[in-house]
Amino acid sequence: MRTRTLGLALTSIASVVLAGAANAQSGLRAAIEGDYAHLGALYTHLHENPELSFQEKQTAKRLAAELKSVGFDVTTGVGGTGIVAIMRNGDGPTLMIRTDLDGLPVQEQTGKSYASTAKGANYLGVTDLPIMHACGHDVHMTALVGTARRLVAMKDQWSGTLMLIGQPAEELGLGAGAMLKDGLFTRFPKPDYNLALHDNANMPAGTIGYTSGYALANVDSVDIEIKGVGGHGAYPHTTKDPIVLGAYIVTALQTLVSRSLDPLDPAVVTVGSFHAGTKHNIISDHAHLQLTVRSYSDEARDTLIKGITRIAQNQARAFGLAEDMLPEVTMEEDYIPATYNDPKLTARAIGAISAQIGAQNVIEKPPVMGGEDFAHFGRTDDKIPGFMFWVGAVNPQVYAKAKAEGTTLPSLHSPFFVPDSKPTIITAVDAMSAAALDLLGAQDE
Repeated sequence: MRTRTLGLALTSIASVVLAGAANAQSGLRAAIEGDYAHLGALYTHLHENPELSFQEKQTAKRLAAELKSVGFDVTTGVGGTGIVAIMRNGDGPTLMIRTDLDGLPVQEQTGKSYASTAKGANYLGVTDLPIMHACGHDVHMTALVGTARRLVAMKDQWSGTLMLIGQPAEELGLGAGAMLKDGLFTRFPKPDYNLALHDNANMPAGTIGYTSGYALANVDSVDIEIKGVGGHGAYPHTTKDPIVLGAYIVTALQTLVSRSLDPLDPAVVTVGSFHAGTKHNIISDHAHLQLTVRSYSDEARDTLIKGITRIAQNQARAFGLAEDMLPEVTMEEDYIPATYNDPKLTARAIGAISAQIGAQNVIEKPPVMGGEDFAHFGRTDDKIPGFMFWVGAVNPQVYAKAKAEGTTLPSLHSPFFVPDSKPTIITAVDAMSAAALDLLGAQDE
């Protein structure tokens, strides 16, 4: 009899605990939905007023004002136009949540009443460029503010330091490095965890996607300057034709991935530009190739970069060029490293997100060859664990129709891309708040 009574008591306690958890989950969601009038207005403002990389002055000012208004200590001008907002709430870990600030030089063609008509200059001084939030950074900023507002309202449920950053120039891959060089982790607390999100143009709104381990790629921009001996097109035997040499280099590069890397180690070498010559009957004295090189591991990256140099120079030798005329291979110094989602952190965050929005709305995704300079924040000497997740941004009915008909949805960076803003933002805030509350709500064992 006592055993039965104890069992009933435990069952009753478990029911209360589960009901409490369910109420907490629904309470968070209801609070976010109740806050959407503010968040929706902010999103519309940001969408209508995009700014280009390293030019995000008004964007940073608005974001700083939003975070100051709920009690954060905000520093502006970090890494150019970046912002850092700090809230200390007792002992515990430091959690960094990042958003990006910049738009793209794209003329919006969505037809929305709040479509951007903005124009402006880029950081190189080129003026009168159209500007659009074609990558969803307006969603990201709004989600950061929404998460900040929820976490402030729930300060009794977490302990530690919350560090929110608005990063400039993600589209150039330069903003994270600029903030780090400006003392992000020396002037401000060094995080124990880094979190970020990115909207996804091929997932329905209301869903969250994730990848454990490598999620996005190393991104290198490589230039090959090919030297030659120019002359008349009618007398090619008197020349060293850089266009033909360039064609051989391009062809040989196609075997670099397939014959130098393990087939299970994905990589991409794409020649995106080939410039040479000025006229039909003139053989040029130079040609220029521009490549994008994508990989995941540092070892694969090193193999590809060395392979490009080897192929370019040895093809030139085969063409009879002297050592002082071999192609020059150069890379942009500020490359984008691969985004690696720490498996332990990923599992923990996704567990919290699944409990909050429902496991049926959480989708494991394969890694992609896109790049994100969020990865820089984890590649310090201490190797800070990081996790970036995807937020579905497509109206579910539009998504289902496109899948049924086999049509292609507008991608990120398209002038036609526009998220289904309300469910996208609400889900983003819900998921990020749940992950943050879990990481700040209990210490690691």
